[in-house]
Amino acid sequence: MKLFFHSEQLKHRPASYYSRGKMRQPQEKPERMYELLKTVERLNLPIFTAKDFGTKPLLEVHTMGYLDFLQNAYKEWTALPEDWGDEVLSNIFIRENNREIGILAKAAKYLADGSAPIGKNTWISVYWSAQTALSCADAIAKEGEQLAIGLTRPAGHHARKDGAGGFCYVNNAAVIAQYLKKYYSRIAIVDTDMHHGQGIQEIFYDRSDVLYVSVHGDPTNFYPVVTGFADEYGVGEGYGYNKNYPMPHGSSENTFFKFLDKAVDFVKIFQPEVVIHVMGFDVFVDDPQAKCSVSTSGFQNIAEKIKSIGVPTISLIEGGYCIEKLDENFESFLKGFDIQSSYTRGEKQEVGII
Repeated sequence: MKLFFHSEQLKHRPASYYSRGKMRQPQEKPERMYELLKTVERLNLPIFTAKDFGTKPLLEVHTMGYLDFLQNAYKEWTALPEDWGDEVLSNIFIRENNREIGILAKAAKYLADGSAPIGKNTWISVYWSAQTALSCADAIAKEGEQLAIGLTRPAGHHARKDGAGGFCYVNNAAVIAQYLKKYYSRIAIVDTDMHHGQGIQEIFYDRSDVLYVSVHGDPTNFYPVVTGFADEYGVGEGYGYNKNYPMPHGSSENTFFKFLDKAVDFVKIFQPEVVIHVMGFDVFVDDPQAKCSVSTSGFQNIAEKIKSIGVPTISLIEGGYCIEKLDENFESFLKGFDIQSSYTRGEKQEVGII
C-alpha cells in the first residue's frame, strides 16, 4: 500500500457556504485533513508526498476555459475597483449563452452553486489534490501497487467538465480514470459518498470503458438534487454502464450495506482491471450531511467489500464532516484493507505537517 498527500492542500480555507436559503458555516475545512493525518501518525504509516504531473491530465477531463477560471478567478475578482469580498462566489448562475465577459459572467458559468467559493489559495489546494490522486494512479499503473490511498482535499466527485460545486473543483476520480486508460481497458469507479457524484456521471455517461456505480442518499431535495436517480443508465455506448443506488433518507446501516452489496456484485459482473473508490465518511451516523447510519465499525466493512472485488484499488478520501470522529473512522476503514500487513514498509516520508 502507498498513501499520498501534499501539504499544499491545507491552504484552501473557504469562508462562505450558501445552501438552502442560508449562509452556513463551511464544513469542508483544513481541520478535516489534520484529523486524517492524526491516524496516519498514530499508526506510523509511511506517507508519500504527491508528485507533480502538471495540468495535462486535468485537461483530458476538464475544459481549458474552466481550468483557466479556477486558476485566475481570484486575481480578476480582487483586481476590481469595488470591494466584492475575499472570495469568488456568484449570485448569478447562467451557463448557456454566456460569453464570459467579465469575472462575474465567468463565475455565473463555472460555479454551479454556493458551496464552492474560490479564495486566494483555492487553486493551489485544488491542483495538489489532483496531483495526489494522480500519484495514486501512477503507483498502481507503474509500480505495481495493489492499493493506493489518496488524502484528497478539496474533494472532486461533484466537479463537472466545466463546473465547480458541492465543495469540489477538479474531478479527481475522473482525472485518474482517464489517466489509467493508458494502462487498463476496463475501469470501475465505485462511489460510497453520501451524495451522488454527478460530475463523474456526466463525464463518463456515454462510455462503456469506465463503469460508474454510486451508493448515495436519494437526491430528492438532497444534493445534487437533479441527478443520482435509479433510472439513469447512461446513453449511447454508455447505456448500462452507469448504475445508481439511491437510499431512502434515514436508512439504517443494514440498508446501506444491502445497497453496497448490490453495487459490488454489479461491479464484479463488469470485471474491471482496476477500481477507483470514492470514499465519503459523510455516511457516518453523526455526520451533519448523513441521511443514513453507518457506524465507525462499518467503515471497516466498506473497505472489506471494496477489497473483495479483487483488483488493484485506488481509494480517494473525499467527504466527511463530523471532524471529531474522522480519526477513528479512518482507522476503521484502514483495518478493512488489512493495512498493517499490506502497506509498503520503508522510511517514513516527510510531508511537512506531522
